[in-house]
Amino acid sequence: MSDFHFVGIKGSGMSALAQILHDMNYNVQGSDVDKTFFTQKPLERKGIPLLPFDKANIKENQKVIVSAAYNEDHIELQEAATKGIEVEQYPTFLGQFINQFTSVAVTGSHGKTSTTGLLSHMLGSVYPVSYLIGDGTGKGEEDSKYFVFEACEYRRHFLNYKPDYCVMTNIDFDHPDYFKDVEDVFDAFQEMAKQVNKAIIACGDDEFLQRIHANVPVVYYGFKDHNDFQAHNVQSGENGTTFDVFVRNSLYGTFTIPGFGNHSVLNALAVIAICHYEGVSADDLATHLQTFDGVKRRFSEKEIGTQVLIDDYAHHPTEIAVTIEAARKKYPEHEVVAIFQPHTFTRTKTFLDEFAQALSKADSVYLCDIFGSAREDKGNLTIGHLQELISQSHVLKEQDVSVLGKHSNSVLLFMGAGDIQKFQKNYENLVKQ
Repeated sequence: MSDFHFVGIKGSGMSALAQILHDMNYNVQGSDVDKTFFTQKPLERKGIPLLPFDKANIKENQKVIVSAAYNEDHIELQEAATKGIEVEQYPTFLGQFINQFTSVAVTGSHGKTSTTGLLSHMLGSVYPVSYLIGDGTGKGEEDSKYFVFEACEYRRHFLNYKPDYCVMTNIDFDHPDYFKDVEDVFDAFQEMAKQVNKAIIACGDDEFLQRIHANVPVVYYGFKDHNDFQAHNVQSGENGTTFDVFVRNSLYGTFTIPGFGNHSVLNALAVIAICHYEGVSADDLATHLQTFDGVKRRFSEKEIGTQVLIDDYAHHPTEIAVTIEAARKKYPEHEVVAIFQPHTFTRTKTFLDEFAQALSKADSVYLCDIFGSAREDKGNLTIGHLQELISQSHVLKEQDVSVLGKHSNSVLLFMGAGDIQKFQKNYENLVKQ
């Protein structure tokens, strides 16, 4: 039985993979910075040791897995080199690990995490399933038939994988610190498509995915009539969204999901399509789609008095727009208040006008200072540049969130990929005093 050491274990993918190996009865430990991340909570619950970075963590006979965020200059990787211990990057290890299962990769510029979570829940309700979700959730089953995992396009990491199936939700320009433009993103997805072994499930409403060429069948889903799997008669209600599904123009069934917004319907359609091909009945789909609780930091709700506080990972203009749309559909009688923290200076500069347009769909807008990243922690751009483009928007400071209290009967959308949760936590603490 192997002993695994994870360098950078608090990363979302790393945390999930560590949980999977632990569930499969491997000995697992990991190291990271001394800062609390939501991804470490499941590790702590499972008793997986979390250590500060130290060369003493590296022992003989370990298998060392490193986050793609670190290079050979890291103190622990230098120690591993000194001891002659092989180090594998996370995407490389995962690419080999999935070969023992029927593997389903879920990729796309948006919607990866929610779709991976829903597919894991759905297949897991019928078959033994192991899964790795980008919100830091992982589960391992030793007798798994399937392995469902989120495959990130950033730096073309997903090219380490050769899955049986691949769900492609959409193609959009993001990660401008790496990709040159949307055509560069498309080229990465096209290369990924050539590596799939059985079939691709792709959103046919996406103009870029319509151009995908593969050596396996491409099954399309969406709202438009040319798709193999179509959603029609979409209706929002108190319990979520109900819609009819047609498979090649024949009615397949009527389904209800707890989520709201067209993006939630599209995510469900992708899951219905792949489950259909893997023999899950329409009755099982109808039953278990309704019981999905969602994933972390994706429209995570909490009610406080007359306000609904929602924590969401939305950090791209497209994601902000669909999050605001979902809030309006679920809470049509509430004011929608956007509290947004941009993530990375490069993304903020590239999409400055698009961020302004998306955020302007809210009734009120508050902006937090730009959250840098390990790759770029400073820049000449400030939050003021975005504020100038949004009429009557305000800059919100972490220690001065009391102004949010004036928005009674409202939905407060805390959006961003940085540490926007600190603003929500401070507001919750203030309200509870």
